[in-house]
Amino acid sequence: MSPSSETAHGKRLVIVESPAKAKTIKGYLGPGYIVEASVGHIRDLPGTAAEVPDEYTGEVRRLGVDVDHDFAPIYVVNPDKKSQVTKLKSLLKESDELFLATDEDREGEAIAWHLQEVLKPKVPVHRMVFHEITKDAIQEAVRNPRHLNKRLVDAQETRRILDRLYGYEVSPVLWKKVMPKLSAGRVQSVATRLVVERERERIAFTSASYWDLVGTFATGRTAADAANPENFGARLVSVDGKRVATGRDFGTDGRLKNAANTLHLDEQAARTLAAALEQTAFSVRSVESKPYRRSPYAPFRTTTLQQEASRKLGFGAKRTMQVAQKLYENGFITYMRTDSTTLSETAIVAARAQVTQLYGADYLPSAPRTYASKVKNAQEAHEAIRPSGDRFRTPAETGLSGDDFRLYELIWMRTVASQMKDAVGQSVTVKVGGRSADGRDAEFSASGKIITFHGFLKAYVEGADDPNAELDDRERRLPQVAEGDPLAAERLTPEGHATKPPARYTEASLVKELEDREIGRPSTYASIIDTIINRKYVFKKGTALVPSFLSFAVVNLLEKHFGRLVDYDFTAKMEDDLDRIAAGQAESVPWLKRFYFGEGEANGSATAGAADAGNGDGDHLGGLKELVTDLGAIDAREISSFPIGDGIVLRVGRFGPYVTRPAAVEGEPEQRADVPDELPPDELTVELAEELFAKPSGERELGTDPISGNPLVAKAGRYGPYVTEVLPEGTPKTGKNAVKPRTASLFKTMDLDTVTLEDALRLLSLPRVVGTDPEGNEITAQNGRYGPYLKRGTDSRSLTSEDQLLSITLDEALAIYAQPKQRGRAAAAAPLKELGNDPVSEKPVVVKDGRFGPYVTDGETNATLRKDDEVETITPERAFELLAEKRARGPVKKAAKKAPAKKTATAAKKTTAAKKTAAKKTTAVKKTAAAKKTTTAKKTAAKESATAENTSEES
Repeated sequence: MSPSSETAHGKRLVIVESPAKAKTIKGYLGPGYIVEASVGHIRDLPGTAAEVPDEYTGEVRRLGVDVDHDFAPIYVVNPDKKSQVTKLKSLLKESDELFLATDEDREGEAIAWHLQEVLKPKVPVHRMVFHEITKDAIQEAVRNPRHLNKRLVDAQETRRILDRLYGYEVSPVLWKKVMPKLSAGRVQSVATRLVVERERERIAFTSASYWDLVGTFATGRTAADAANPENFGARLVSVDGKRVATGRDFGTDGRLKNAANTLHLDEQAARTLAAALEQTAFSVRSVESKPYRRSPYAPFRTTTLQQEASRKLGFGAKRTMQVAQKLYENGFITYMRTDSTTLSETAIVAARAQVTQLYGADYLPSAPRTYASKVKNAQEAHEAIRPSGDRFRTPAETGLSGDDFRLYELIWMRTVASQMKDAVGQSVTVKVGGRSADGRDAEFSASGKIITFHGFLKAYVEGADDPNAELDDRERRLPQVAEGDPLAAERLTPEGHATKPPARYTEASLVKELEDREIGRPSTYASIIDTIINRKYVFKKGTALVPSFLSFAVVNLLEKHFGRLVDYDFTAKMEDDLDRIAAGQAESVPWLKRFYFGEGEANGSATAGAADAGNGDGDHLGGLKELVTDLGAIDAREISSFPIGDGIVLRVGRFGPYVTRPAAVEGEPEQRADVPDELPPDELTVELAEELFAKPSGERELGTDPISGNPLVAKAGRYGPYVTEVLPEGTPKTGKNAVKPRTASLFKTMDLDTVTLEDALRLLSLPRVVGTDPEGNEITAQNGRYGPYLKRGTDSRSLTSEDQLLSITLDEALAIYAQPKQRGRAAAAAPLKELGNDPVSEKPVVVKDGRFGPYVTDGETNATLRKDDEVETITPERAFELLAEKRARGPVKKAAKKAPAKKTATAAKKTTAAKKTAAKKTTAVKKTAAAKKTTTAKKTAAKESATAENTSEES
């Protein structure tokens, strides 16, 4: 079939996921087509028990899955999609054919299936797939539709049910044993464990120091140039034939791995050797030359795009995917969620044509290059991420700007470079030796690289996660020397080094680690990282991902009591199983039964085979239900306690982390101090804990309130220092007669060590009545969210300092109210710091102090500094990253105001309503009892999964 007019074939309804995609596709189809968006998923498992239909009760209501009847899922139309579903049904009634044009991956197939199930079309249904949004691709997809792939749907449904069971069964364990409102997920928990394990390695790491020598050697030639320099640098590699220790020779405990065959130089030894070599006659001992060849990198797939965008553009994974989605929907690139590095014939022809056009025929290989995917179970039907169309637009031809331009340029360069010739050259190693004054033989080594033909490196050079790594296009030229040539040492410099702990993961390196371990699907990594950050399991320090103390407690519990669920191999095997289901090599229901009930499952009950499913050997599936049933063995205090040293223990409490140790005097309460949430765990040492203990503990007694007779104390709280009263013993703290102690935060000008009883009494007097105006209106001075202010009725006026709250007089207050109320903003304060021009807006970026704290702005976009950012140390790159993230999120959407109720015909309705009142009362009495029962049942079930509403499963 082919695109045709309304008169030939009637109306055709084409449904895609997003409005942007619909708008683009609509332009490529004729007038006989209606293109509408589903706006993502229209149907899913229920978010809360309240969304589950009334006929379901018990576990089915809590889980949204009937585990006793072949794991039948309970699907409900998302509340926010009901109006869109109504619209789609209305459009379908007017159509003669339905084309489901959702994305070509498993999730897109599932969305198409849900659309078919909900819309119940009575007209012919076609599955329309494409991997790029161009006119030719869209019209080809209409001409050659296919049927829904039920195997892909089953695989996606199995994945969804699996993640629901994992999230809704394991998360409540965290609520009970660690903290309310936490979440666990099949992939997010494993990703969190990776970050925590890296931090544990850093905590256990012991640094080692070592020294060596760096020499600068002269050839003696004067007619040197850039191609043949007169001197070069070389590093000491051996002394008397014994290799000099470098960083890789030390273990994480700071000790040499092979002390017998390695020489460990300290500072004194290095300086002594340098002095003994000052008069040494050096010579070239060997010159080894090898050919150098570097082949192009494969075109981008999802994960490599995320990694490179992080390295080169400073984008997070989420931001990369947001920009890529926009480029795809607007027809600039092919589908951006792909495991494949394959290019179509059309793309290869386009890339090769552009190589010839831009770089010349010398850079074009004789045969097209093909790339085999390294990803297990890659969906080869997909293509790599590349510019769309049969002719690639150069970045300058796209009309794009900002982030869109930068990411498109990256994709375009990588694709073109993938069809270019290898880079070739020579790598050279020169060994230099000499004998010291004390008779020791010292050997130095230098390495060089010369690129004689840059090939693909002319178009693209891949970045590196290690900032000290050498990129592929870097040349190091050595002078042309031969074995036996004499050399003079111009300088011999001792250099000290220290081994460093393993680097924390960045978003790019965590994506690579997850993919290398075959954990989860690459298309979900961006949302996984976003989830563990939003859940407060991880926070960012610069680009590094730092685990919170909370994540240590969560991972500790999961490792000890649900070991298999966060085992890396187990998670990878589950992914293999899901791929087998997608390929039709395994059945969904038997697999889910083994995972949930155990390998010996029969008629909905587990046998003894599931008893050790958490950590035992055997079938990698089995027994989730049993694992989450018996929680008696989990000691909540133990799993949240981590020894620091010297009897000091870090604990994760309901209100945050703190350090504690036994009291110095027997019988007194234990000593404790709060730990800042943003402190990296590897920085919490015994010394820092002692500093935290030394800070005012918050129990400094100030005196007695002369009116109430209650003691007043100053405390250091998690949200800052404050004063409060100590209520007498026996004062009710809960219930309707509960009494709360008066509390007031210290002013910014006050200090916890010097605050007095008089200060406390004045603070507790707030809000203070300043007096009444001539009309009898009371004026009060109050401290609010946005600072100190005066209040008279509904009229508020800002004060310039907190001290005015205690000192302002009635006359001064009246004078302020006599002035016209200031509208709009006050005069702009001077910026705190200037950071240069933003690469996107090209406008100057500055740091300013705002009502919610310091923020960066380019005059168009504002971005608040994060908790690990400081005004004094923030770099221009970090500021540009914050602004780019804010732009990617877009403007904050305000809730629409409800229109006022119409009053038309109210009087007429009242008469009718009065006539019906008596009849309604009779009916209402009968319904009351039944209604109460139903409501009670709904509330009970709703409470069980109230927190689960925000529990992420896989993501």
